Amino acid sequence: MIPAELLKKIRRIEIRTSHMVNDVLAGQYHSAFRGRGMEFEEVREYRIGDDVRNIDRNVSARWGRPHVKVFREERELTVMLLVDMSRSNQFGTQSQFKRELVAEVCATLAFSAIRNNDKVGLIAFTDRIEKFLAPRKGQKHVLRVIRELLFLEPEGTGTDLAAAFDYLNRTSRRRSVVFLVSDFQAAGYDQPMRIARRRHDVIPIAVADRREIELPNVGLIELEDAETGETIVVDTSSRALRQNYALAALEGIERRNELFRRMKIDSIDVRTGESFVEPLARFFRKREARR
Repeated sequence: MIPAELLKKIRRIEIRTSHMVNDVLAGQYHSAFRGRGMEFEEVREYRIGDDVRNIDRNVSARWGRPHVKVFREERELTVMLLVDMSRSNQFGTQSQFKRELVAEVCATLAFSAIRNNDKVGLIAFTDRIEKFLAPRKGQKHVLRVIRELLFLEPEGTGTDLAAAFDYLNRTSRRRSVVFLVSDFQAAGYDQPMRIARRRHDVIPIAVADRREIELPNVGLIELEDAETGETIVVDTSSRALRQNYALAALEGIERRNELFRRMKIDSIDVRTGESFVEPLARFFRKREARR
């Protein structure tokens, strides 16, 4: 039995993200992603502007007038949401937790997919695979995906991106658009990501909170590693400590982004408390321009 408060939250996310898909991102998702290929549709008489390379010589000779083959893009795609559910995502200082932001981003992508008659699947993971939902179509299925993202209680606490990619590679034989949604507090996933990229269109979405990059000056505080439980007391009144903290965080982000650049992978950055619509729309526009 799902608690009433969770049902309300699912409904709020459905309303909000459906609005974004219909009014803000309409058409951009469709333009950003190619279908699986071109499918023959018909032969018709040549019209000015048609590509002469598509002229069907046999039909043209039979009718005495030029005819062209017409193709249409086979649109149906499979979208896999590869979602980090580790304990570090249960953190947030900007009006929402990272996990809530993850759910909204994934809901927006899922609704965009089903609006275009694409299938959506889910692989939720921590340091193990927590949940797998096979790709399907329809609003009812998307609502189940949202429910799992909000309601699932993971057994693991850490993050194993390598294991998540290995599971994706074993279960998704068909080429898919894979949105990897994570805070990337992990290491050793370079090679599994390279392997996944050979078959799939892998798109990392990096989720962060402001305080993971910038410490406030509030004196002595105790920090806990959400995934290991290790704690440490730090004096945030020290400017040097705050600067070193920010520098270490930014260096980690740059290493991650450099890895994506080497793999020629487009990534999206979103933060708690900030709109994720513009980063998504910017990514879609970039993809469309590249096509």
